[in-house]
Amino acid sequence: MTKIQRESINFKLPKSLCDELRSAAITRNTTATDLVIQGLHHVLGDVPGVETSVEIRLYQLEEEFFQLKSSFKSGTCSSDAERISRVEEKLSEFSNQLSRFEGALRVMQNSINASRSRRSGGYSPYNQYNSQPPQLQPFDELSLSRRLNTNVSTLQEKRATLSQEEFERWCKDRDTSQYAWRFNEKDNLYHPIK
Repeated sequence: MTKIQRESINFKLPKSLCDELRSAAITRNTTATDLVIQGLHHVLGDVPGVETSVEIRLYQLEEEFFQLKSSFKSGTCSSDAERISRVEEKLSEFSNQLSRFEGALRVMQNSINASRSRRSGGYSPYNQYNSQPPQLQPFDELSLSRRLNTNVSTLQEKRATLSQEEFERWCKDRDTSQYAWRFNEKDNLYHPIK
């Protein structure tokens, strides 16, 4: 470790500030000069040709830690926000894929039903083209919350705080197939509304 040359500079500081500086140096088991150097490093950052002492580096790490801690409390940590954004994108992509998968399953089910109908002798071209597509079944809260890319507590909160029309519009906006959903208190299920 190379020795750093020091130069003596006289500053005229307020007496109360000098007293606090000496008191803080005693409390931290260091010198007033080292505290002033730490403060200068804090204001000036890294200065070429000046080796950072262990105390100063610890002080800098402590400052970074407190900044990180406060960013977690305020919820503004950019890396967390980026991760959440990526997770939301993936969930949205998954929801879209799930909707396409549901559509493919409907087509397969129609094909199977038509094939069975032909084998049983009940085949009629009229029935094949005029048969209604299978209807989407009611969902419980967990299934619907997954479909709407949200969680059960948010779904319950929206149902409780929004009017029926607003809730249905909220669901329709989040549903990839543009279905609105209405809660039925008799069976405690959410029924699709096209």
